[in-house]
Amino acid sequence: MTANHYEFTGKTVLVTGAGSGIGQAIAQGFLENGARVVVAGRRANRLTETIAEARPGQALAVPTDVADRSSVDTLVARTISEFGSLDVVVSNAALYASGPLSALSEEEWHRLFQVNVDGLYHLVAASGDELVRTKGNLVAVSSVSGSFGDWGQAAYNSTKHAVTGLIRSLALDYGERGVRFNAVAPAFTVTDMTEGVWQDGADLTPFTNRIALGRPGTPADVVGPVLF
Repeated sequence: MTANHYEFTGKTVLVTGAGSGIGQAIAQGFLENGARVVVAGRRANRLTETIAEARPGQALAVPTDVADRSSVDTLVARTISEFGSLDVVVSNAALYASGPLSALSEEEWHRLFQVNVDGLYHLVAASGDELVRTKGNLVAVSSVSGSFGDWGQAAYNSTKHAVTGLIRSLALDYGERGVRFNAVAPAFTVTDMTEGVWQDGADLTPFTNRIALGRPGTPADVVGPVLF
């Protein structure tokens, strides 16, 4: 999964949106580097697939809806109860929507923010004190869409701008308490979430013409930066 080895033996890592795509790759990268990993997502069967190669007692799957504060509180409590601590939180769960903003329903707009932005807030609120205790860190998966505009995805871009801004502020608020907050910002990445864009012979030139490698990203591309 990664060329570099990062020593996470004895560390507990929580990854949301870990049933597929970027979250699945990140969770497996931490497992390969010795961490105890809790995977969270809405599809229990996909979470089980993510941790199928884990050693006995190394991983735990907890079905979770990050948009629901009580669900996230339960997730963090189970993590600490199972492994005794929480050192790293990876906030990756997200929804994606594309198309004209005028065609997006109000329900879809609010659901994007509930998962992409409220989900991050819920994780910080639930895990912040524990991360202070362990001097841990939180990594959010944002997007280059959180820094610039993009074609046909105004709602999604808005949520990623919020994620990036929130992480910048949290880094200042928690830094003096020994907790690091960072975000990684992938460019367009081929995952189940974005298949509506890259399937059916879609022209990806508007995305790839701003990527130095000249191709869409893959989930594996994101693992190394998160481990770092």
